Amino acid sequence: MSPKGWLDIHTHFYTWVSDSERQTAIHGMRDACFMVPDSWSWNIDDSLAYQNQAGVQMQMLSYLPQTIEKLRAANDFAAGVVKKHPSRFGMLCALPTDDPKACLGEIERGRNELDADGLAVSALYKDVMLSSPSLDPVWSRLNALPDGAVVFSHPNAYAPPKDGRPAPLIEVAFETARAIVDLLYNIPTSNSWVPNPEKLTGEDNKKELSRIWVDCAATAETGLQPAIRMVGSGQVVYGADCGVPCSRSETMERNRKSVKKVLKDLGLEEDLVGRNGWDLFPRAAARARKGEASGVNGH
Repeated sequence: MSPKGWLDIHTHFYTWVSDSERQTAIHGMRDACFMVPDSWSWNIDDSLAYQNQAGVQMQMLSYLPQTIEKLRAANDFAAGVVKKHPSRFGMLCALPTDDPKACLGEIERGRNELDADGLAVSALYKDVMLSSPSLDPVWSRLNALPDGAVVFSHPNAYAPPKDGRPAPLIEVAFETARAIVDLLYNIPTSNSWVPNPEKLTGEDNKKELSRIWVDCAATAETGLQPAIRMVGSGQVVYGADCGVPCSRSETMERNRKSVKKVLKDLGLEEDLVGRNGWDLFPRAAARARKGEASGVNGH
């Protein structure tokens, strides 16, 4: 049985070791046109407070720094958070997809040392797309895992601003779409108007797209119904985009309430999307159930 609370699969964090490092990061965000106040910071207590407010039992942590040293340190930090709060947090082990060898190493470390619940990648990481042929050994390794692997793909959070606006304002949707389309056509038509080495048909595309799981962070009001039409109501999961300065309690709550409203309007159970993600993470679900049984939950 799934836990009663929701699972938020889209939560970020930061690993600043000093206030000067935090200020440097904030100035970098401002350079990218994110209007971040000097006082902004990230901490575990704020994440737990939002979980309790929103009825979220667990958040999956992910963070993709731009150097291998910081990326590994971030994975270590997330594993430590999960160890301290096993029924409230899970971790998605970040992968440096610009370096296939390092990527394979972090997959093994995440599985064998960090006890990661899943993996996190960027659709574009240091100018390398997920569809790059250089990553073929990585996908082969993941496909060969006996228990499978859940891979969370996030748009590039480090793109420079454009036209005076932060790139993710537009690119969150379009970069993801580009990456998925590129992966599709690199993997599986004759008589096609685009290069299609694997001879994919329209029905093939529909079938492959229907296998994807999608999250609805910040997009439920207008994006949830199309997502359900593409993948079905059972493969849309909840994401709050918690832990970044562009997400505040009021904006996350607005999106969460939109999730419930859209589902109700469709005649579906209002908590469906919020609980779908447990099917992807059975070990995390077991930890959450244990927490609920002992009274450690977000209700």
